[in-house]
Amino acid sequence: MSENRPPTPRPRVLSGIRPTGMGFQLGNYLGAVKHWAAMQDEAECFFFLADLHALIDVPDPAMLRDRTRGAAAELIAMGVDPARSTVFAQSHVREHAELGWVLGCLTGFGEASRMTQFKDKGGGSVGLFTYPVLQAADILMYQADSVPIGEDQRQHLELTRDLAQRFNSRYGDTFTMPGPYVGKEGARIKDLQDPASKMSKGVGGAGTLWVLDEPRVLTKKVKSAVTDTGREVRFDVADKPGVSNLLTILSVLTGRPHASLETDFEGRGYGDLKGAVAEAVVAEFAPVRERYAELIADPAELDRLLADGASRARAVAAATMAAVRERVGLLAPQS
Repeated sequence: MSENRPPTPRPRVLSGIRPTGMGFQLGNYLGAVKHWAAMQDEAECFFFLADLHALIDVPDPAMLRDRTRGAAAELIAMGVDPARSTVFAQSHVREHAELGWVLGCLTGFGEASRMTQFKDKGGGSVGLFTYPVLQAADILMYQADSVPIGEDQRQHLELTRDLAQRFNSRYGDTFTMPGPYVGKEGARIKDLQDPASKMSKGVGGAGTLWVLDEPRVLTKKVKSAVTDTGREVRFDVADKPGVSNLLTILSVLTGRPHASLETDFEGRGYGDLKGAVAEAVVAEFAPVRERYAELIADPAELDRLLADGASRARAVAAATMAAVRERVGLLAPQS
């Protein structure tokens, strides 16, 4: 832990969501957001809407504002509590951009060009090129102990750690060295139409169950899920990937092991399994959709919640940046 962070009884965890307008689907709801909600009593949590990162796609201004509010509403509706966590918009804390510049001055051109985010898209804007550096600033700003990440973000966390170590070595102990958040491994939810692939935002379509889908849409998607030519309801990922995926979804939502569910469906067909899965998914998402509708109907209240979170975030960011400015030799601003 850095000397710039007061001792706290709980570890500090940070994660950001880019407001793309696509929303959350069952896979990241079960694999990420439910874990975030559960960790709020055991960790000091910071969750932000990465609207500065979203500018890389040059979205319509009104659309970006709507998407940011929408992502905030969905996150809160899924259990992230603004009273127990710090929830805010990235752009409301200007220190993010300032620290991004400072860290950019310590990042080698070759180092940045090796980031897969830039390489996979075959070039692009300067914003895309420096995206991982701003992401490092997001993390280091709050002296986070750990960051929940997927495998595709591991390279970015390594860059963050390299920059923290580089800055600390050059200017003195300033940043906490973050590590990946290691929680209970979540279930791997697969695409309903292609059970060899994970359910994801990028694919969408009939194989993806969106948190905000209407009940009839969720039911139709589940009942159209790919299975196989047999009838036996059995968990076997190699031979029955589609059926196994449905059993996994039902297992996670009901808290029952696969073996117990297999016993329930012995002698019954896939239609019964799909009906049970659809019912469980609809029941899980019903309170989320209801709470989301309340929040999105009151943008002033959403803005108030984000403003409150930004105020708390700025208190932490201001302390970090005061230390950074002093150590790199910037004159302190006079009030």
